Amino acid sequence: MSKDPTDPAPHGVIPYPGRTAEMSEHPRDEMRDYTGSDLLAGKRALITGGDSGIGRAVAVAFAKEGADVAIAYLEETEDAAHTVALIEAAGRTGMEIAGDLASPAHCRSVVDQTVKQLGGLDILVNNVAYQSPVESLADLSEEQWRHTFAVNIDSFFHVTKAALNHLPDGSAIINTGSINGLRGNKTLIDYSATKGAVIALTYSLAQTLVERRIRVNCVAPGPVWTPLIPATMDAERTESFGEQVPMNRAAQPDEIAPSYVFFAANRLSSYYSGEVLAPIGGETLPG
Repeated sequence: MSKDPTDPAPHGVIPYPGRTAEMSEHPRDEMRDYTGSDLLAGKRALITGGDSGIGRAVAVAFAKEGADVAIAYLEETEDAAHTVALIEAAGRTGMEIAGDLASPAHCRSVVDQTVKQLGGLDILVNNVAYQSPVESLADLSEEQWRHTFAVNIDSFFHVTKAALNHLPDGSAIINTGSINGLRGNKTLIDYSATKGAVIALTYSLAQTLVERRIRVNCVAPGPVWTPLIPATMDAERTESFGEQVPMNRAAQPDEIAPSYVFFAANRLSSYYSGEVLAPIGGETLPG
């Protein structure tokens, strides 16, 4: 039976949207062993879904590379405050913006607040996501379908459109896709559809923004251990999460974040746009 996306606590192992402190095994998402080299010195970044998991690891990596970072996320938790503290510990300015990114008005507000407080915007990471497994298409409600699209792809459109009023030529946009957007997933039907849309959006934006030298790329990970997993999956799925890949484990967020640094840093990826980088644990895909 599908979960109601408006339910504040869908029936996962921990309550939705998931808090790091509630996880039985905390993810590695603080980039403790990462040493920056000023690849993003003086840049201003906005990361949606930036309070924990991949978003947190990317935020800290960007800060260690010299960027000020704003994170947008669903609701006030200790996760967001901790992420900002990690940004500030790296010597950079951090700011947090709570609210529902399924709202177009809030998407625009997030950009406006970021620009006002950080003094501009150079890097956008569209990372926020919602998922709720179902056993069949018959169990997938219209409400869940609409909510998943509102969060996972509509927010990318609204945030990016607002950001383009502020991003200077030569900036970077990085979208978070998924292995499920490349091959589908029988229990994550709506989620997979949105992630396929993210990849197509990346290709299209890369083409339309090339004259402004704004590079648009996508990171499409395989299984990654984040609070979203036990918050949206039952105990059996959570226990075996990631075992299907050749490396026989899920990735840690710290292992994924360097891909975002690569795409954000002009020094590393100045000739990359419209690319999908897929850290998927040793799996190979045809084509």
